[in-house]
Amino acid sequence: MPARSIASLSLSFGLVSIPVKLYTATESSSDVRFHLLAPDGSRVKQQYISEKTGKVVERSSMNKGYEFERDQFVVFTSEELKALEDGASHVVEIVAFVPEKAINPVFYDRAYYIAPDKRGGKPYSLLQQALAQSGRCALAKWAFKGRTRIVQVRPEEGGLVFQQLLYADEVRSLDDLNIEQVQVSANELKLAMQIIEQGAEDNYDPAAYEDEEKKRILAAIDEKIEGKQVITHEPVESVGGGQVIDLMDALRASLKGGSAKPNAASAPRKKAATPVTALPVAPKTRKPAARASRATTEAPAKVRARK
Repeated sequence: MPARSIASLSLSFGLVSIPVKLYTATESSSDVRFHLLAPDGSRVKQQYISEKTGKVVERSSMNKGYEFERDQFVVFTSEELKALEDGASHVVEIVAFVPEKAINPVFYDRAYYIAPDKRGGKPYSLLQQALAQSGRCALAKWAFKGRTRIVQVRPEEGGLVFQQLLYADEVRSLDDLNIEQVQVSANELKLAMQIIEQGAEDNYDPAAYEDEEKKRILAAIDEKIEGKQVITHEPVESVGGGQVIDLMDALRASLKGGSAKPNAASAPRKKAATPVTALPVAPKTRKPAARASRATTEAPAKVRARK
């Protein structure tokens, strides 16, 4: 199946604008995924409970809170947070060119590919070849999903890689680990170098390595299927959450003059609750704190557990 682009962008290269398509470079769906099941074989669904009342909390009544001190929050509505986000832009502005090896791979986040869009073939090839010949990569700013990100555009054989980078405060320093530096002898270093030379290869071939654990899991799954160790559980109406109504049932109910309860996922949302103002506190040094999690029970999401 041909790859499908996830965005159309315009890569700004000096006075040249290169229309490109953005594609994901990695595939996470290859993982073997398991569902959580109850003892009777039915799927379990997640609900969120108020710590204070013990009752299920609906999404429409939730806001997001930042915990600046233990059990003390400042609260934001969805509208307030939306106003703080960077506006999405299809323009990716190159701001610098640096040696490719100047970027420590520990700063690499998610990788994408970019390919030329209509009328973008020549400037795309020009940028690719110029970067390859110079030994440099481009640093650019990219506004995406409410946040401005820094990306590296580097040449590869056949195209350009669009590598999202982490910010400095997102990467821990090795200095924080206080690793002891121990002196080694010249003979010890010489033997270590010999071992490295024996195992040295010119290139990394990812196809030469396989996910052995995944192979074992898939083989075990096949054995259980062949041995008829299969649980079949008929779906039932959800309990404690929004009731799911079959389309045909809703149509029949309409013909009879009845009313079917709407699916929670399609029901109109209530207005967000009035923002809660944190109580005044004495000025003190702020410390990093975890964000209060936001959750939903309006249409409980399927819970998946990864191996």
